[in-house]
Amino acid sequence: MPTEISTKQADNMKINIKVKDKVVTATLIDSKTTQDFIALLPLTLTLKDYAKTEKISYLPKKLSIEDAPPGSDPAVGDIAYYAPWGNLAMFYRDSGYANGLVILGKIDGGIEAFNLPGSVNVTVELVERK
Repeated sequence: MPTEISTKQADNMKINIKVKDKVVTATLIDSKTTQDFIALLPLTLTLKDYAKTEKISYLPKKLSIEDAPPGSDPAVGDIAYYAPWGNLAMFYRDSGYANGLVILGKIDGGIEAFNLPGSVNVTVELVERK
């Protein structure tokens, strides 16, 4: 029975990120910050390059950081929320620890879709449950 529940929860925590002509999936972790993020979906965002490491975009509203760690050390493929600025970040290169950075999940594959010069428009949607 627990396997059934965790599998169902994992299905609920998948998102699609449409980047140009590609669709990249990501798996989100269950947290209050992630639940706040999911409540905003679907979202169309313009991701801007930041430090040749990540693509960032401000969200329509700040997310809860209740129960979130004080900071995180993101890896390639991580999707995170940077609380001090209120922005979403998708890391296409490794980065160092940052206070106020809350990991939301990880891109399942195809991170190279974000390693483009300049800005890119994306649509983020919750994957429909079957």
